[in-house]
Amino acid sequence: MRTLRGYLGRQVVAALVFVLFGFLALFAFFDFINELDDVGRGGYRLQHALAFVLLGLPAHVYELMPIVALIGTIYALAQFAANSEFTAMRAAGLGRRQALVTVARIGLVIAILTALVGEVVSPAAERLAQQLRLSAIGASVAGQFRSGLWLKDSVRGSGGEVERLRFVNIGELLPDGTLREVRVFEFDAEMRLSEIVHARVAHYAPPDAWRLTDVDSTRFVEARVGADAPVLHAEQSRPAELLWKSDLTPGLLGVLLVQPDRMSALSLYRYIRHLQENRQNSAQYEIALARKLVYPLAVIVMMALALPFAYLQARAGGIGYKVFAGIMLGIAFHFLNGLFSHLGLLNTWPPLLSVSIPSMGAFALALGMLAWVDRAR
Repeated sequence: MRTLRGYLGRQVVAALVFVLFGFLALFAFFDFINELDDVGRGGYRLQHALAFVLLGLPAHVYELMPIVALIGTIYALAQFAANSEFTAMRAAGLGRRQALVTVARIGLVIAILTALVGEVVSPAAERLAQQLRLSAIGASVAGQFRSGLWLKDSVRGSGGEVERLRFVNIGELLPDGTLREVRVFEFDAEMRLSEIVHARVAHYAPPDAWRLTDVDSTRFVEARVGADAPVLHAEQSRPAELLWKSDLTPGLLGVLLVQPDRMSALSLYRYIRHLQENRQNSAQYEIALARKLVYPLAVIVMMALALPFAYLQARAGGIGYKVFAGIMLGIAFHFLNGLFSHLGLLNTWPPLLSVSIPSMGAFALALGMLAWVDRAR
């Protein structure tokens, strides 16, 4: 029995690798064609476009893995069925439960590898790709917006209460993390403007500060003259350098280089906390975090969904028909994943529920198909 399971596992893994390389080659080709439009902008050359495409492959591996698992498993099992190998395996004692356990074990290993790619390799490669592209073109993130980037920051007391609020405008965020044309508008607890700071350049000074250089600072001081209403006086200063303490870090600003779905779970969690602490909407990132946790498990579900195709007789369709059916199921799953994520965002559904519905539906379909082919035998 162990020999049968090992043989089945090797064939399934070989089919998965074959399908994965096929999809990656296809996506890399279209990505490269898309990048050709930017070749020649600034210093962006053909080698930069090629490097950008290659660095984007880990993200494609993560996104495609459930579909690859479905199509690859269907292909391997359909070959077994066409050659009557699966019939021989069943006669040798490989029942439906044993086949499901074998496929689930393979799926668990692939799901763990997929999670590692999505958590470690893909975010780092995506960030490096975007930095490479921006550096070569000579562009910046904030420079793509007419008014720069606007962020919210807060200063909290020892008890956790908000003492001051800051609205930060960043003119340019360079690929190396340097900030240019930074403006900080600071308000007191009663939302009165207390200070405006303008710095030409800002460099991060770990662990929780930015070193501002070429600074113009305007502080508004309240003064009372006799019984009259208080009058605000502006006190201006021009220090060459200023240390600005802030919760904003290059890691938080780095999310601007990477799409939420391609960020690591840890980065998403930190950014969600920052948004919630500053009373900003974090629903989009909560959905992305929930998808990050659930998506690798879809590999196991897709492989379970492929198993019923092995029990279909040869007359039910050749390998090509079964692979085509797998492609249609994979496209439907991908579409439903995006659909329910957007529905959850629009209707404020619990993030974990929103992203789990397609996988739960696919697993229910797999169990239903297994029960149907079992009765049809």
